[in-house]
Amino acid sequence: MQKLVIVESPSKANSINSYLGNDFKVVASKGHVRDLPKSTLGVDIENNFKVKYINIQGKGELINQLKKEAKGADMIYLATDPDREGEAIAWHLATVLGIEPEKANRVAFNEITRNTVLAEIEKPRAIDMNLVNSQQARRVLDRIVGYKLSPYLWKTVKSGLSAGRVQSVATRIIVERDAEIAAFEPKEYWTVEALLKGAGTRKIKAKFHGNKHGKMELTCEADAQKVLDVCNTEKFIVESVVRAKKNKSPMPPFITSTMQQDASRKLGFQAKKTMRVAQELYEGVNLGSEFGGTHGIITYMRTDSLRISGDAANAAQKFIVSKYGAEYYPSRRRTFKSAGSAQDAHEAIRPSSMEFEPELIKRYLSNDQYKLYKLIWDRFVASQMKNAELDTMNADIACGEYIFKASEYSVKFKGYLLVYEEAESSETAEKLAKVCELTQGQELLLDGINGEKNFTTPPAHFNEASLIKFLEEKGIGRPSTYATTITTIIDRGYVERDKKILRSTPLGEATVELMKKNFPSIVDYKFTANMETNLDKIASGDETAEEILGDFYVGFEKTLEKAQSKIKENKVELPVEESDIICEKCGKRMIIKSGRFGKFAACPGYPECKNTKPLAKDGSTAAEKEEPEKTDIKCPECGGEVVIRKSRYGKFYACLNFPKCKYTKAIKEEIGVACPKCGGAIVRSFGRRKSVFYNCDNYPKCDFSVWDMPTGEKCPQCGGLLLEKKGKKFSYCMNDGCGYNAK
Repeated sequence: MQKLVIVESPSKANSINSYLGNDFKVVASKGHVRDLPKSTLGVDIENNFKVKYINIQGKGELINQLKKEAKGADMIYLATDPDREGEAIAWHLATVLGIEPEKANRVAFNEITRNTVLAEIEKPRAIDMNLVNSQQARRVLDRIVGYKLSPYLWKTVKSGLSAGRVQSVATRIIVERDAEIAAFEPKEYWTVEALLKGAGTRKIKAKFHGNKHGKMELTCEADAQKVLDVCNTEKFIVESVVRAKKNKSPMPPFITSTMQQDASRKLGFQAKKTMRVAQELYEGVNLGSEFGGTHGIITYMRTDSLRISGDAANAAQKFIVSKYGAEYYPSRRRTFKSAGSAQDAHEAIRPSSMEFEPELIKRYLSNDQYKLYKLIWDRFVASQMKNAELDTMNADIACGEYIFKASEYSVKFKGYLLVYEEAESSETAEKLAKVCELTQGQELLLDGINGEKNFTTPPAHFNEASLIKFLEEKGIGRPSTYATTITTIIDRGYVERDKKILRSTPLGEATVELMKKNFPSIVDYKFTANMETNLDKIASGDETAEEILGDFYVGFEKTLEKAQSKIKENKVELPVEESDIICEKCGKRMIIKSGRFGKFAACPGYPECKNTKPLAKDGSTAAEKEEPEKTDIKCPECGGEVVIRKSRYGKFYACLNFPKCKYTKAIKEEIGVACPKCGGAIVRSFGRRKSVFYNCDNYPKCDFSVWDMPTGEKCPQCGGLLLEKKGKKFSYCMNDGCGYNAK
C-alpha cells in the first residue's frame, strides 16, 4: 500500500521521510502551486469577489509529477505548514489533484519530530475552509489595494510604484517618527549627583530629586547652582530607608515577534534572516548518527501563542533540576497568558527536544543556526525557571530644603538569570554586589558633587526591533508578515536602511502625505488593525469573507473615484538629488535615481542623453571601474588580450576588445577530485551572491553538483563520496539515506 505525503519544502520532506516507513513517499510542492494571475486583477468584484486562480508559471512539470504520484497512491496526506498560509496551500493542492476539501487527509506538524509526525499521521482531518477563506480574503484585500491604487500612484507620484495595505501603514509610521525627530526642539535641563560616604560605609551615589513638596526640574544653570550652593554648606541626613526583597520573573518563551526583536537586538539579525534561519531549524537539521539523523529542532516559528504543552513543561523541569539543581525550579509550574488578539493556534517557539542542548549539537549547525537556536533554547529554559531574588534599597536623603534619592540592588539568588538576561533591562537602580547599609537619621559626608548640563533628546529612529514592537502593540499586520513588510517597503524605496536605523525617503514621505490626504483609511492605524480582527473572525467562522470584503470595498470605491477626479491637483514633484558626477557625454551634473538594483547616477538630459553610472555600495557618488587583472592568455575568437574581470557572481575571463568581441569564460578551480558519475574533474564554481558550489567540468553532459566540498574519500558504509560540511569540522556521505558522518 503506497501512501503519499505532500509538504512544501524539500528539506522538510527529507526530515519527515526519515520517520515514516517504506510504504510512505514524501514529496514537496515547493510552496504554492496556484495563485492570482499577475497580468489582471483576478477578482470578480461584481460576482461576490469570486477569485480566479491559475497554476503558477514554471510549476507545470511539478504539478504533473504530483498528479502522477497521487494517481499511484492509495492515500494522500497534505502536510503543509500549520497556519492559514499552509491551509491555503493544502486547499490548492487538493484542487489540482481533484480531492474534495472535506475528504482530504490534512495533517499539520507543530514540530518535525518522530513522535509528533507519527502521532499526527494517525489522525488526519479535513481542510479547514474557514482558515482558507481568511487567507484568501487577505490575499484579495491586498490585491484590490495594490491593483487599484498603484495606477493612481503612477500618475501622481512616480511610474512603477506599487501600493500595499499593511506596507503603507508601516511606511507612515516611519515617516511620522522621522518628522517628529526633525521637528523636535531640545530643551536644557540639569542633573545634580552627589557622592556620599558615612562612617564605616562605602560611597553611595545620590541624585537630586526635588524638595519635600515633590519632584523639581532644574531648567538652567542658575537652578543647578542654587542646589550646589546648599549642598556645599548643609549636611546630608538620611531621611528614610526602604529595604525590600524583590522577585524578578522571567520573560515568556518566544513568539514570532519577540524572537525577531531579540534576534535584532542581541544577534544583529534582520527580521528576514531570523525567519529564514528559524525555518531551517524547524524543517530539520542533520545531527548525524549520534542523534539519529535529521530532526526539526524547534517548534513552528510563526505563532502568537505563549502556550506550551505539558510534555514540553515536564521535559524542561527534568532538564533544569538535573542541570542546575532543584532550587532553580519554581514550586509551582509557570504558565503565561497570551495576548487577547492571539490566534493561539500553536505553541510558543521552543526546542523540540531537551536532548538537543545547544553545545552538544553545535558542530552540526551553521554559525547563524547555532546563535538563533541558543537564543530560543535559553529563553525557553529561563521561562520555566525560578524567579531571580533581588535585595533592594531606596533612600531619601535630605540636604537643607532639598531631597536626593539613592537606589541600589544586588542579586541574592540568580534564578533564571543564570541562563538568560533580557536584552533591555528595566532596572534604573545601580547594580552592586551588596546594597549599602544605611539607617534613618544617619549623617553622610559629601565626597564630591557634580552638576551637569543636558538637553532633552528626540524619540529614537525606528529600527527593525522597535518597528516590529510598535506594529504588534497597534495590532497592525500579523507576526508572520512583519519580515516581508519591512523588506517590501525597503525594496520599493519608501524606506532605506542606514546601518540598523530605518529612515524614510523623499519618495516615502511624498507617498504617505498623498495617501493621508486621499486614502486616509488605508494608512489609518485603527482601520488596519480592525481589518486584522475581521480576518480573524473569518478564520473562526464568525464572519464570511464576502461580508468583510463587501463592507471594505463600498468605502474604498468611493474614495478611489474621488481621488481619481483630482489627479492633476494631487500630482507630486519629487525633489531631485544631485551628485558631483559630471556627465562626460554632455557636461551636465548627473542626478541620483533609484532602480530595481539600487541607486544609480543618471544624466538629467534624458532622453537626449541616456548616460547612466552605477553608484558605490557605500553611497559615495563615484563608482570607479576597477582595472581588469591582466593575463598571458590570447582570445580564441579574435586574438585579443584576455583579462580577468569581476561580476556580482565572481571572477571570469573576458576579452579586452569587448563589446566588439564578447568572448567570456568562467574561471573554474580544480580541486583534485574525480567526478563519481563520469570520472571527470570536479571544479569549484561560483553561483549567485558569491555562493560557492562544486560541479563536474563536463557540465552539461554530466549534471553532478553539490554545495559542500568533495573530499575524494569514500564512505566506509556505502562507498559513496564524502563531502566536507562548510564551516564545520566533519564530513558526511552524499548519498541520501546513508546518514554516515565523521569528525
